[in-house]
Amino acid sequence: MITLFLDMMYAERGASDNTINAYRRDLEMCETALGKFGQKLPTAGAGHLEALLAAWAKDGLAASTAARRLSSLKQFYKYLQIEGLREDSPAKNLTGPKLGRPLPKIMSEADVDALFEAADGYEAPRDIRTYCQLEILYAGGLRVSELVSIPLASAGRRDKCLFIKGKGGKERLVPLTGKAVTAIASWKKLREETLPKNAIAKARAEKFLFPSGSKLGHVTREHFAKSLKILARKANLDASKISPHVLRHAFATHLLARGADLRSVQKLLGHSDISTTQIYTHVLDERLKELVNSTHPLAVKPVASF
Repeated sequence: MITLFLDMMYAERGASDNTINAYRRDLEMCETALGKFGQKLPTAGAGHLEALLAAWAKDGLAASTAARRLSSLKQFYKYLQIEGLREDSPAKNLTGPKLGRPLPKIMSEADVDALFEAADGYEAPRDIRTYCQLEILYAGGLRVSELVSIPLASAGRRDKCLFIKGKGGKERLVPLTGKAVTAIASWKKLREETLPKNAIAKARAEKFLFPSGSKLGHVTREHFAKSLKILARKANLDASKISPHVLRHAFATHLLARGADLRSVQKLLGHSDISTTQIYTHVLDERLKELVNSTHPLAVKPVASF
């Protein structure tokens, strides 16, 4: 039965080899475990699967692994229902273990300064463009998709703000720093040099602050991410830990660390729910713990060896 399910995943849903292998491992492990209860995977009931989840928790199985296995079971039983091999799904109402939300990766203010130093001082149009993008990204905490597709008309407002259309078409105003405004002005003077020569592509690109000959008409997310990696190496930073989204995280965390209120940061980031923004307060909590443990006179210090 597992083989038939995997064949369907491959033929009808175009699942990759890695995905197929992952489903196979999960389902075979579940089948083996159910065998200890005298049950088979196709005929098991909800109580048997609950016992399986309890056994995994008792054995200390990682929550992420248990959740993935439960997801595989739900897909398997859904297939059996569609094929008329079962009337119900014993996994339908089961919930997996609660997954802890990982803290966002961020950069220190010193690392951000190093990145700007590596980007500043160049005269080539491409370098000036990258510097301008960096200033805007850190000034406003934009998503990379928002950054690369900024309309040219949005970059000349008298109130020194950017008009951004984010996820779900939600609109917001993002105030800019003085350095970001200056960087935009410098880039706009050189912008015409980067416009594609093809008439159709040029007409499409002229609407964006960062035009390109790509089908989108603007610089791609991948291109900017690559430029950021190059800058990170110039700044002697670990390029594998630097990305546009990490800079967005840094923007939010640094604002909160300097006294900004959570609601304001939520609006700047374009989050619909403040609970999404609250993750950054957890980062600050961890930093405070580290600060206390490393500097407080009553903190436990490692015993020196003689």
